[in-house]
Amino acid sequence: MLTLGVLLGDGIGPEIVDSATRVAERALSGVSVAVHWRELAFGLEAIGEFGTPLPEPTLAELDGLAGWILGPHDNAGYPEQFRGLLSPGGAIRKRYNLFANIRPARTLSAAVHAVCPDLDVVVVRENTEGFYADRNMYDGAGEFMPTPDVALAVAVFTRTACERIAHQAFQLASVRRKSVTVAHKTNVLAKTTGLFRDVCQSVAESYPDVHVRGEHIDALAARLVSHPRDFDVIVAENMFGDILSDLAGQLSGSLGMAPSINASHTHAMAQAAHGSAPDIAGRDIANPVAMILSTAMLLRWLAGREGGTPALGIAADRIEDAVRRTLDSGVGTADIGGSASTSSFTEHVLSALP
Repeated sequence: MLTLGVLLGDGIGPEIVDSATRVAERALSGVSVAVHWRELAFGLEAIGEFGTPLPEPTLAELDGLAGWILGPHDNAGYPEQFRGLLSPGGAIRKRYNLFANIRPARTLSAAVHAVCPDLDVVVVRENTEGFYADRNMYDGAGEFMPTPDVALAVAVFTRTACERIAHQAFQLASVRRKSVTVAHKTNVLAKTTGLFRDVCQSVAESYPDVHVRGEHIDALAARLVSHPRDFDVIVAENMFGDILSDLAGQLSGSLGMAPSINASHTHAMAQAAHGSAPDIAGRDIANPVAMILSTAMLLRWLAGREGGTPALGIAADRIEDAVRRTLDSGVGTADIGGSASTSSFTEHVLSALP
């Protein structure tokens, strides 16, 4: 029995997480793996019951799990006392040291209008430090205001964090097209992004079959649009990786198609790259593809860990194939030019599973 945690999130979260769990359960049944979904209190709904968006009972349950699904959430819509704090998703990433955020962007079907129809890239994003102030301090945040008219932020880059994310990128490239691009801005941020670049170049020596090059983040973003096939795996610090992966997701058709996982060596969390879209919540029009494919990524990660079950990888392949065949048939949600609802798209994917 496979047990996976489920945190529904806010906004469209419950709708698309439901789609993902239904599809995953069908795919797993096809390879004779039973799954138990352990739904845990989280987000705005948890505030009403527990007085916090991330209750201790939820964390206690997650402690005993190797993987879980996190729906998009919107702490900007929480009561005032919870705004400006570390988001509940951020607190989970920090607690379990989910240092690698893996975000693939690929044009899945010729039936989907995409700015870059031949895009196939993976952004490997360092997830614990860099320029994002909510991840840079043991206690408190790395953003502060000494006066009402001055705001400061601290960026943190450590050799240890740069090395471990570089290894993730090169290991991934080794089984893809054997190319890594290191995103940096050393002409302006010579010490911080310079350390990131130099450490990645040093790690590259352990992967002689993988080509490595560095590019300034601004030039890289422009070239990603004009020459997408030049890129295979891109490794980046936190903020650069966040922005680049959103760009890549949109280039492939829609941010609603952009999956991701957050992983350490012992835990992984499936999380769509997009937000909670409260303006369309409850209308059955959200694109569930990103959440469905994120769940497939989680199954593949679980299959690849030591002692993992290979059948989980087969189930992940089944999910990706069913999504692709559904899109090829012309079925899509509004964000990719279709007319399908969230629920009807999900039903088509379920029907496409062998």
